[in-house]
Amino acid sequence: MGNGTVQSFEGIGHRLRGVLERVFPEQRVFLRSDTDTKYIRLSPATQAIAWSGSAVFVGWAIIATAILLMDSIGSGSLREQAERERTLYEERLADLSAERDLRAEEARAAQERFNAALAEISEMQSALLDSEDRRKELETGIDVIQTTLRRTMKERDAAREEAEVALARLDGVVAETETSPVEDTETTLDFLTAALHTAAEERDTMAMIAAEAKAAAEEMAYEKRLMEERNDRIFTQLEDAVSISLEPLDEIFASAGLSADSIIETVRRGYSGQGGPTTPLTFSTKGSEPDPDSLRANSILSQLDKMNLYRIALQKTPFSLPLKSSFRFTSGFGMRWGRMHNGTDFAAGHGTPIYSTADGVVIHAGWQSGYGRLVKIQHEFGIETRYAHMSKIRVKVGDRVSRGDRIGDMGNSGRSTGTHLHYEVRIGGKPVNPMTYIKAARDVF
Repeated sequence: MGNGTVQSFEGIGHRLRGVLERVFPEQRVFLRSDTDTKYIRLSPATQAIAWSGSAVFVGWAIIATAILLMDSIGSGSLREQAERERTLYEERLADLSAERDLRAEEARAAQERFNAALAEISEMQSALLDSEDRRKELETGIDVIQTTLRRTMKERDAAREEAEVALARLDGVVAETETSPVEDTETTLDFLTAALHTAAEERDTMAMIAAEAKAAAEEMAYEKRLMEERNDRIFTQLEDAVSISLEPLDEIFASAGLSADSIIETVRRGYSGQGGPTTPLTFSTKGSEPDPDSLRANSILSQLDKMNLYRIALQKTPFSLPLKSSFRFTSGFGMRWGRMHNGTDFAAGHGTPIYSTADGVVIHAGWQSGYGRLVKIQHEFGIETRYAHMSKIRVKVGDRVSRGDRIGDMGNSGRSTGTHLHYEVRIGGKPVNPMTYIKAARDVF
C-alpha cells in the first residue's frame, strides 16, 4: 500500500516536471566580462516560480490600483455632492433672504398705502361732514323760502280779496250816489282807483317775490340733488376703501388663529376714550327717523373705528420678526432630537440687535437654565414672547416696550451650540409656532 502511494506521487511529479519543461524549457543566461564568460542556468521550476511571482505582483498592483481609483472616484463624488448640496443650501438661503427682504418691503409699502388710505379717508370724511352741514343749511334755507312763499301767497290772496271788496264797494257807492253831486263821485272814483292801483302793484310785487322764491327753491332743490349724488359717491368710495382696508386685517388675525371679535372687544375695553373723527354721528331728538345718509355715515364710522382697533391690536400682537438684519433659519418649531423644540431659531452674527415683536411689558430679564440670558415680554390677549441665548440684555423687569424696541443682542449663552436667537410665542403659557404669526403678516402684506 505504501509503495503504491509513493509510486503514484512519483508519477505525478514526473508529469509536472514534463509539463514545466515543455512550458518553461531550460534557459541559460550568459554573463560576459573582459576576461571570462559565465552563464546561469534557469531551470523550469525556477522560471515557473519567477513567472508566478511576477503574475502575483502584477495582479496585486492591478487590484490595488483599482481599489485606489475607486476610493478616489468615490471620495471625489462625495466631495462634489457635498459641495453641490452646500451651494444649493447657500443659494436657498440667499433666495429666502431676498424673499424676506421683498416681503418686508411689500409690508412697508402696504403700511404706507394703508396710511395714505387713512389720510384720504380722513379728508373724504371731512368733506362728507362739510357737505352734510351744507345740506342741512340748504334744507333750512328751503324751509325759510317755502315759509316766505306761503306767507307771500297768503298776502297776495288777501290783496285780491281786498281789491274785490273795494270794487264791490265802488259799485255800491256808484249806485248810491247817482243823485249825488258829480264832485263827490269823482273824488270817490279817484280814491278807489288809487287803492286798486296800489293793490295791483302789491299783487304784482308779491307774484314776483313768489316767482323768485319758487325759482330759488327749485335751484336749491337741484343743488340738493347734486349734493346727494356727490354724497352718494363719497359714501361709496369710503365704503369701498374701508372694505378693502379691513379685508387684509381680518385675514391676518384669521391666519393666526385669533378671534377678531374677541380681540376687538378686548382692545375696546382697554381704549374707551370717546371723541375724534370716528365718533358716530348724533341723531336728532325730534322723534323723526334718521335719514339714510346718517345711517351710512354711522356705518362707515363704525368700520373706521374697527380699523383703528385693528391697528392697535396689530401693535400688541407679535406679527413681526425679532431681527431686522440678515439672518438664516437654523431650526423650526416641533420635535428635534427626540425632544420638543418650543420655538424657532435664527442665526446671525454675534451681537446682532434683537427687537420686540409687539407692544408689551417685560416680566423677566436675566439668566434662566437652558435659555441662558432670557427676556420674557407679556403682551395683550394672553400672549407671551421669549428671546433666549442673548449676549447682552438691554431692558429690565417692568419696562414697557413697543414693537421694534431693541431689547438685547444675539449671543451663545445657556445650552446652545452656536450664536443664535431662540424665539418663542406662548398663548396662555402654551407654546405655539412663531412662524404662524410671521407668515400670516407676510402672506397678507
